[in-house]
Amino acid sequence: MSRARQTGFEHCALVSGLVTQEQLDEAWQRLRAKPSSQLEDVPIEERLAQQLVELGYLNNWQAKQLLEGRTKFTLGPYKIIDSIGRGGMGQVFKGEHSLLGRIVAVKVLPRHKSSPEAVENFLREIRALARLDHPNLVRAYDAGLDGNVVYLVTEYVPGSDLRKLIRQRGPLHMHAAASIISQVASALEHAHSQGLIHRDVKPGNILVTNDGHAKLLDLGLAGPLGQEAVNDPRYGRIVGTVDYLSPDHIREPHKPTPAWDIYALGCTLYYAVTGKVPFPGGTTGDKLRAHCELRPLDPRRLNPELDAAFVDVMADMMAKDPRERIASAAEVVRRLRPWAIGTYPLDETCFVRSQTHRSRRKLYVARPLPMDAMSLPETKPNFSPPLIDYGSENDPTSLSESSRRTEELSAPLAGMGQFTQEIRGHTLLGPLVLFLLIPAVLVGLVFLIWRLLGG
Repeated sequence: MSRARQTGFEHCALVSGLVTQEQLDEAWQRLRAKPSSQLEDVPIEERLAQQLVELGYLNNWQAKQLLEGRTKFTLGPYKIIDSIGRGGMGQVFKGEHSLLGRIVAVKVLPRHKSSPEAVENFLREIRALARLDHPNLVRAYDAGLDGNVVYLVTEYVPGSDLRKLIRQRGPLHMHAAASIISQVASALEHAHSQGLIHRDVKPGNILVTNDGHAKLLDLGLAGPLGQEAVNDPRYGRIVGTVDYLSPDHIREPHKPTPAWDIYALGCTLYYAVTGKVPFPGGTTGDKLRAHCELRPLDPRRLNPELDAAFVDVMADMMAKDPRERIASAAEVVRRLRPWAIGTYPLDETCFVRSQTHRSRRKLYVARPLPMDAMSLPETKPNFSPPLIDYGSENDPTSLSESSRRTEELSAPLAGMGQFTQEIRGHTLLGPLVLFLLIPAVLVGLVFLIWRLLGG
């Protein structure tokens, strides 16, 4: 394997500063030692990139970016190391301060979203996060402008968001779920005391470390409370994620209160212990109407281990009428205290598993138990038998939250006239009509043809 000239990948790698010439030479030496038949179908640049990954000089994300021709891996004083993921308002990277060596998370606006309004919203998030300082909120370290790129630097939290955790490992036991939700409630209490409402509380915005510590993130949709609310550009609009919107948020979006976050946190707790959102399936209109008019399935039919007192707390967090809902995030912490005894490391004991398949270590999948299969102690009447189709275990909307995020869903300030779509369920009426109508039409056509030919 000979090199006539420097490849484009080598040029990008050297210009970026991610690798040295000596490291490239070592990679080439390792490649020459390999049988050419093993890699003859792979382009030479991709082989070289993979070899640098195997040697530990690059990670997969860096190699991919270099192959695409990228050479800049810095934002201000921060070196961009890896990609963490994308949020509704930006892209998040893992970074390192070039002088301090501190690992951080760097959030930036994608170029295709860098409109003046989007930039202003991003700056608003930066200012909102700067006002807060709580151990269960992702802390802001820095912000800056690199060329025309605005970025926010926050602490890096190793772990996974709650949504991914539940999807990969199944629902949580009561004590583990109560611990996580209680920590998030503590963060919300701090935000509310500073005059801010989160407006997008959901499992995907809760980071959980392996030792069970939870942190709330993404203040991209946060807004002011009280008299300052009228100055919010989103004032009077429904914003958030449709699976976690409270009835009062939907009906009166011009009256933001902490009760919106309490309801969303209750829906998050429901998801944490069942693996399902309260109203899976259906359109955005279906879900909005369901939040306002329907009761979710009793969570004990999805997770029989839940006790009545725990379900009562969840019911009070998800009360349709905000006057009947738990009044504050601090009250949520107090009500969950019997189950939230410290933090719980996320080992196998934290997750619900099927009793019949425990020996095979099969993940428990939440599926409704028949009503006659169990006797449920009395709880508050905020949960009910299913009113909508809950789907099968392979239905993505039944196992995880909807990914739809409602940035701006205009709605009348009163009434529910816009939610005219019916909640979809199973019915035999349609098939029965077709079964009777089609033969009748065919008989009619045959008779008509016979008359015409006979005439």
